[in-house]
Amino acid sequence: MEVLRAMKSPMLPADHQSAMRRVLELGRSGDPTSLPELVAISGLPSNEVQRLAASAIGKLADFGADAEAAVAALAPLALKGRHPQTQQYAIRALKKYGVAARAYVSDLRDLARNSSHRDYVRAAAATVADAIEQAGQDALAGLKHRCQRCGHPASAGEFARSTRAFQRIYCDRCFDEVFLERRNFETRVELNKTIEARDGTLVQSEGERRIAEWLTAHGMAYRYDAKFRIIGEFQIRPDFYLPELDVYIEYWGLDTPQYKMSMYKKQTLYQQEGKRLVSVYPADLPRLSVILTAKLRLFGCAVDVDQGSAAAK
Repeated sequence: MEVLRAMKSPMLPADHQSAMRRVLELGRSGDPTSLPELVAISGLPSNEVQRLAASAIGKLADFGADAEAAVAALAPLALKGRHPQTQQYAIRALKKYGVAARAYVSDLRDLARNSSHRDYVRAAAATVADAIEQAGQDALAGLKHRCQRCGHPASAGEFARSTRAFQRIYCDRCFDEVFLERRNFETRVELNKTIEARDGTLVQSEGERRIAEWLTAHGMAYRYDAKFRIIGEFQIRPDFYLPELDVYIEYWGLDTPQYKMSMYKKQTLYQQEGKRLVSVYPADLPRLSVILTAKLRLFGCAVDVDQGSAAAK
């Protein structure tokens, strides 16, 4: 029911979708001068729009957006947002502004202790409060950057190198270790992409091929096996991401004990982070269209089964 509440909005459907498209565009722009428009959009009466606006405001921190104005817009959403996912996104965005958000550390601590809030909201509040306090201590010590893997101070050169490659801060030692780990992983994944969907996308299984072709047939834009930093500070690779709906689709195609352990962990992380996940299993493939249609409708997407088209509400 939480998902259904998240999608309710007094806005007209056309206005809602226009605001969604605009906020996604601004968030990807990297233009700090778009902050005032994002702040205005964050006041629209839609949980979905507010959530995406908070995320976009957080992204602009890396491009020199006005920290005081950003924090002033994010704090009410973080502390009193109408939906827990809006709160979570705003809390995580506050972290990006570090010392500028220090006035709200006590409020975040109170939120983290309040059992009436969702667990993932409370966890985010506690983590971000710690991070903001650490940013304040580092500022007093004249320290600008810390390795996000080992916690050691990172030089300006290390900061530039790691953020350019990974959008994260690593010291040189951790950078080299992460680079090697990811290169080996990327190689294994790419070698497994041997099945071609009709739109030319190479996937790793017949189940993924069928999902890709269903999405294409219904005019739904997707990204396959793209990298997303959505689980805390960790980067994961969902099978499919639908940017227009902010929905993730995972095809859980194996049945080995090790795979199941990984699957359960990943599903738990999605849930803890309040992400919108559609799970598909091999047993679902005979009724794939019916299942995807029903599950995507929960996220506000009306699928016309007969015409093979889809439109977000």
